[in-house]
Amino acid sequence: MRALLLAATMLAGTLAATPALAAPEAKAIPAAAGTMPVGKLGNAVVPKAYRLDFTLDPAQPRFSGHAEIDVTVNEGGRYVWMHGLNLGVKRVVAKVGGKTIAGTFSQADDTGVALVTFAQGLPAGPATLVFDYDAGFNDGPTGLFRVHVGDQWYSWSQFESIDARGAFPSFDQPGFKTPYTVTITTPAGQRAVSNAPEVATETRGNQTVHRFAQTLPLPSYLVAVMAGPFVSVDGTVPATPQRATPLPLRVVSTRPNAEKLTFALEGTKGIVSHLENYFGQAFPFPKLDQITAPIMPGAMENAGADLYEDSLLVLDDKASTSQKRNFGMVVAHELAHQWFGDMVSPAWWDDIWLNESFANWMGFRIGNEWRPDLNIGAGALEEGFAAMRTDALLVGRPIHQPITRNSQIDAAFDTITYGKGGHVVSMIAAFMGDTKFRDGVRGYMAKHKYGNASTADFFGAMADAAGDPRILPAMQSFTDQQGVPLVTFAPAGQGKWTVTQSRYARLGTQAPTQTWGVPLCLRQGDARACQLLVDKTATVSIAGTGALVPNAGGTGYYRFELPAAQWDSLIAQGASLPGGEALATIDSLEASFMAGRATPAQLVAAARSFAANLDSYASDGATGQLIAFDTQGLLTPAAHDGLRRLVGEVRAPQLAKLGFDPRAGAHAGDDPDTQQRRVALVAELADTAEDAALNTKLAGAVDAMLAGDAKALDPAFYNSAFKAWLKPHGLAGAKTLMEKALSSEDPVLRPALLRAVGRSNDPAVAKWLVEDFSDKRLRLSEKLMGISLAIASPKTADQAFAWADAHLDSLLSSGGGIFLARSLPQVVSGFCSADKAKAIVAWRPRFANNSGALELDRAIERVQDCAVLKDQRAAGLSAELAAVK
Repeated sequence: MRALLLAATMLAGTLAATPALAAPEAKAIPAAAGTMPVGKLGNAVVPKAYRLDFTLDPAQPRFSGHAEIDVTVNEGGRYVWMHGLNLGVKRVVAKVGGKTIAGTFSQADDTGVALVTFAQGLPAGPATLVFDYDAGFNDGPTGLFRVHVGDQWYSWSQFESIDARGAFPSFDQPGFKTPYTVTITTPAGQRAVSNAPEVATETRGNQTVHRFAQTLPLPSYLVAVMAGPFVSVDGTVPATPQRATPLPLRVVSTRPNAEKLTFALEGTKGIVSHLENYFGQAFPFPKLDQITAPIMPGAMENAGADLYEDSLLVLDDKASTSQKRNFGMVVAHELAHQWFGDMVSPAWWDDIWLNESFANWMGFRIGNEWRPDLNIGAGALEEGFAAMRTDALLVGRPIHQPITRNSQIDAAFDTITYGKGGHVVSMIAAFMGDTKFRDGVRGYMAKHKYGNASTADFFGAMADAAGDPRILPAMQSFTDQQGVPLVTFAPAGQGKWTVTQSRYARLGTQAPTQTWGVPLCLRQGDARACQLLVDKTATVSIAGTGALVPNAGGTGYYRFELPAAQWDSLIAQGASLPGGEALATIDSLEASFMAGRATPAQLVAAARSFAANLDSYASDGATGQLIAFDTQGLLTPAAHDGLRRLVGEVRAPQLAKLGFDPRAGAHAGDDPDTQQRRVALVAELADTAEDAALNTKLAGAVDAMLAGDAKALDPAFYNSAFKAWLKPHGLAGAKTLMEKALSSEDPVLRPALLRAVGRSNDPAVAKWLVEDFSDKRLRLSEKLMGISLAIASPKTADQAFAWADAHLDSLLSSGGGIFLARSLPQVVSGFCSADKAKAIVAWRPRFANNSGALELDRAIERVQDCAVLKDQRAAGLSAELAAVK
């Protein structure tokens, strides 16, 4: 799974207007049934194969199913613990040795633990459990969900982590890996998609029955069940040295997207080939469908049937660099899972970090191999350094942690798993050497093919490949403990430095004493030196000239601290540093400021220096933290004006040099990184610098677009242009943009228009959106996205927060799947006052035993830390920025 969107948009699909059958009241559990399993099921009954028969009409609020599960009964008795969430089970029987034994089904808790009670005890040995049931489609991306697109209904499945149990009775945990045989009955003429190839169709009156081949062994969370009037483009991935025959490939989407699927088809072919080359083996499933859904908040690696948010696959050669980067990275991520996650699956959810961290690293790596011109690989480092902002909190978790309860599972899908985990994998691969690391991966895959494996299995394979006993404890020091290492440098003579490691902490906090096995790599000019830092203090030597770069290449997951003179020397080189080193330096400098060490003057100097870096990721990051401080209210009005002048000073000449024409395709001849740099420059100059001439040009392009000129505005500039246009048009303009959005199914245009309304920063618009506006065409996910953006906007934050506070209970009870409970706290974490922190603390009782409990505590700490930073450092920073002329 790849969660692509910002926290503000991760509220996708969170309220269910047509909810499934309400969870029944918990009944008393008979003593003979034993203790209810709140996490792992035991092995008393183990599934061996599933036969699932669904009747799906997406236009109806409910669906029906018939499930047969072949099991081995290891401990005979009347009671079977399994899973089923909000299912209306009409019949359950066990077939054993020619006998049929009736049973009853009861949901025991709100995570979907269920107890089946049979009229007589099941004997040890083989049996088949048979269920007839129905359930409700969800409106959000969880379980089986449906969406109205254009004038038609479609349905999809999203089962990770534990939502398969909402679609069929199951033993819903990754260690139970079995084959599935799926049948889907749809309205006549509609299409169905599942994991395996479709082998037969049969029309029965006004229905079509779609039969699929039996799958290879899968865990329940990877099962795919889709139905609707889909369209597709079909092809094959040509044979490769690892695969003798072509691989059937389709891109499947809703009808409005029919003309923009070829790019994804062709791009997928190349990415599959690069992955096969890396893994040294053929694609592990007999076909590949790439499927899109409009409200999917990212993507999901269903075996042979990946699911993506529309904009990830619906694009063409004219798409923006950003959209193409997302395609390359996310498709490579999800397809890497076909081997690492689907073919070899986690034994339990505490090993899910390995799936996601490795796939994240592979997404950037293979995406970069597929299209080097897009500079996709540099995004991995940017994401890793962003994860440090979360990992620097005292509240948190390690990458690898025990999971004992169902309510803890979803918390593992966070920036620590993706950003930190991917960065740590990159760091270890760089330290081991690419070939040894790849060989370790291949050995691990071969040993556990179509089975399950654990973190210990992976570490063992890496240690074997490395031939270095230090690798295993070094890896575990990063995966098994929380926090960001801080490596502090002090001069120790010519070419020598004393380095001391500690855990990084922000102002107002004190971190516990910790050490890591840090793969420390330095660069000074052309000289490079690497060593594994395992002790608290060591001496390192490097014989080079020029500024010391304490994180060579930027691949190390650590922050560094330098004496003032060395900081100044490194900052002065900001324009010429390689992108990864520039990102590492920006991150460590900003972290130093937030810990009370770096000066405001150094932050401003860095903004000027790194803004000129040739890498678009590094250049974009040069002013980002200063802008964030302004948004959070750390700056005085005079400092705000100084920041506006600073951004204009560094960005306006850059845009003038590149040139700017908002018309579609006007800059199509530029290389992708230049195109992306222009987009970022326009965004900063229009918004932060408040460049009047630029905003007038952008607004004029929107006027022409609204008047019918489809080429007046390139989609790459939608966000900046719609915001510029809306500001002078106020509430009337918001209504115009809203109507334009709801009249469109374009996966880029529609959300861009809705984002503009949500982040209007206009109290009147926010009031209308949050309290008054109602239109059945506006999906609940989209309204919540707008509310989230209003919370993130300074002038509308308080009123939007008040709405969320008043509606918190209904939000948390709405069945929003894997993202909702964690997203709500993320949305409010941008506040910067002790009073707001207290208001968020009051949410704690509603998050008890909820997957968002950790994220709520993180949000509280972020808000508290920001208040301390504001109290101690805002005045100095404001004075420095106010002095910018």
